[in-house]
Amino acid sequence: VGFKAWSFFWSCVQPYPIFPAMAPRSEEQYRETIRGAIDYTMPQCILPELGVAKKGKVREIYFVQDKVLMLTNDRVSAFDFVLDNSIPFKGMVLNQISEWAMQQTADICPNALVASPDPNVVVQKKMKNTMVECIVRGYLWGSMAAAYEKNERSFCGLKIKDGLMRFQKLDEPLFTPTTKAEVGHDENMTLAEVEAKLPGMSQKLKDLSLKLFARGVERMRQRGLILLDTKYEFGTDENGVLHVIDEVNTPDSSRLCDIKEYEEKYPKIEAEMKTGAYKSVGDLLKAKPELKIKEYSKQYVRDVLLEKGFKPESATEAPKLTDDVVVECAYRYVKVCERITGQDFVFPEPKVSPQERVVENLTAAGMLQGCCALIFAGSDSDAPHIEKLKGELKKYGIPSKARICSTHKQPSTLEKVLALYNQSAEPCLIVACAGGTDALSGTASFHSVWPVVSCPPDGWNESCLKNPPLSSNAYILKPSNLARFVAQHFTCVVPSIKSRLAEEVQAKVRKLEKADAGM
Repeated sequence: VGFKAWSFFWSCVQPYPIFPAMAPRSEEQYRETIRGAIDYTMPQCILPELGVAKKGKVREIYFVQDKVLMLTNDRVSAFDFVLDNSIPFKGMVLNQISEWAMQQTADICPNALVASPDPNVVVQKKMKNTMVECIVRGYLWGSMAAAYEKNERSFCGLKIKDGLMRFQKLDEPLFTPTTKAEVGHDENMTLAEVEAKLPGMSQKLKDLSLKLFARGVERMRQRGLILLDTKYEFGTDENGVLHVIDEVNTPDSSRLCDIKEYEEKYPKIEAEMKTGAYKSVGDLLKAKPELKIKEYSKQYVRDVLLEKGFKPESATEAPKLTDDVVVECAYRYVKVCERITGQDFVFPEPKVSPQERVVENLTAAGMLQGCCALIFAGSDSDAPHIEKLKGELKKYGIPSKARICSTHKQPSTLEKVLALYNQSAEPCLIVACAGGTDALSGTASFHSVWPVVSCPPDGWNESCLKNPPLSSNAYILKPSNLARFVAQHFTCVVPSIKSRLAEEVQAKVRKLEKADAGM
């Protein structure tokens, strides 16, 4: 299982099945389609078979051999908060735009993209992340405009002249890098600070970012859009060559607006500001919100939250979005995807959930087996027994992952891990591997939605059989029998396991028949 035959596979088949298009025509039909699929979202996609994911704001990232598998989900973040709502089709849109943009810029900078086996999934070559967010700004917009209106004139070591207005085009694009914070806020960096962090690389990052931005501006203009600002992320391969490693020119990593709307509204804003009635464009927009230029970005969600009275600097959680806001947000994502790529967005038919579709497509691509045995042990002293169980499971082609969680010493951790695996997109079975007084199997079978089978490392253990009501674990003494039981459990979802079981039975029967014939 894994990434053994990608080159051949991708040269022969579609990367994922094409879903029947619903072919909406009018704006109303688009919105009706989105509203009808408002619950067809993928807030997360847990795949235990690939290990523990590195969880980003809008992605689950799995590291498998020399590849990185990234699942772009439908969560939306604003002001460093991940909202409760998910936006239908958002992950699909971001991937589609990013793949298109990577194709458009491959002559400027190589990218890490290998394959896209599902609309929400991209597979990339593993790179060393520079951990610098390379931001390029073509207009005085967003946080930079807000700071400018508060009389700040220095950004990332660059001096900005007086007399500019929010929404004004800058004389030339500015490179304003930041740190890439795992948690909390990113911090502005000067070019000298980037150089100190990445010796010999700062100017390359700047040059590549500006070239990518220039190409993005050109392509967006052809689509009737203005690329206002954007963010790029880079990584290096084993030879130190820089590659683009994250989404390119998407609504989540960029700000875009319509050329016609900008050319209509910006002169009006200029005229209003010349009257001297407003201290800043921000004040003008409060008085005349109809002059606000609509963005194709996450800014719509931020604006909605602020209009609700949300105060990001003091809030502990963000409010829930209404269905109307979710539909509007999804509509904007879909429409900008069509404008940027020049392709109709194909709405999937929700016959299965997005998570089920991901598992089906990754299994078809040979990247998943489509099931996982989760071995839970109470102590690292159980390691030899864990390895024996893994070996027996491997005979049937069953992927397995081991976790060490003591029921007595780490009860909250155990419950948290079980809750995570309860959300698995692929079917699982838990093997409880704990000696002594076995509290693990009882706790796991109470909290887990998956079957739990005890196979203790110390042989016959009656405590596995004396768990209280609602602790529904089974008990199998021999690891080989345990593995066969797990195989039988997964036959309904993995045909190859069913075939191995049948072959095992036939081989045993042939052996007995041969022995009988020789008597």
